[in-house]
Amino acid sequence: MMRHKNIGIRIMGVMLLVLTIGACKGTKTVTGGEVDPSLSARNIINSHYSNQPNFKTLSGRIKIDYSNGDESQGVNVTLRMEKDKVIWISAPLGVVKAHITPEKVSFYNKLQNEYFDGDFSYLSQLLGTDLDFEKVQNLLLGNAVLDLRKDKYDSEIYGEGYQLKPKKVEQLVKILFQLEPKNFKISTQQIAQPEKSRQLQAKYTYQDVLGNALPEDIKILAEDEGELTTIDLSFRNLELNKPMSFPYKVPSGFDKITLK
Repeated sequence: MMRHKNIGIRIMGVMLLVLTIGACKGTKTVTGGEVDPSLSARNIINSHYSNQPNFKTLSGRIKIDYSNGDESQGVNVTLRMEKDKVIWISAPLGVVKAHITPEKVSFYNKLQNEYFDGDFSYLSQLLGTDLDFEKVQNLLLGNAVLDLRKDKYDSEIYGEGYQLKPKKVEQLVKILFQLEPKNFKISTQQIAQPEKSRQLQAKYTYQDVLGNALPEDIKILAEDEGELTTIDLSFRNLELNKPMSFPYKVPSGFDKITLK
């Protein structure tokens, strides 16, 4: 298992997860909605995918609180994004910056004079499940991490919402999705690999943004071989579809980080 003692690198990994919440000023928390027992799993899944946010660019600020039991940190970051193409993240004064695309993950840290340039393996290790750009984007949008349209699911009423489980029970991977009834957005999603002692769980609350249900707060719990990581994300002052640039260049003389 990969271990790295530098708290700055872990926080940078967390920052790279802050991708694609589309929102703007003047929001309110989404509540309410009643379950409909007559809905089939296919109805629920179709309703989930009919409630996808639609935007080209995004900018704003995100408050991140991170803890893994031994270390904890809080940080506010600035976010710029062109959906599905590039995410640019900066800590105050540009001390830490990140640039992520579907092909690679890059960031640098001026406090340690070091940088990272590689694939998604570090984020996968951090959250205890295999990730790529699309999965991380879905995780942060309140969409199902997996494509629910590719498999068959059983549905049931669970609490004040719906619960989906795969019809085909897998021994190596356990999957569960819960959806709120008002907009059919994910309220909880969980992917576990019991044999590897790996688990990822994300819980959501939502805000109404010009008629769109988008995450307001996300609580992520990730376990990997007994190490528990919690990440709380709060989104604010976010705006859509403004022109923006994504300046990123690693300063000369920095050491490249190698994660083992």
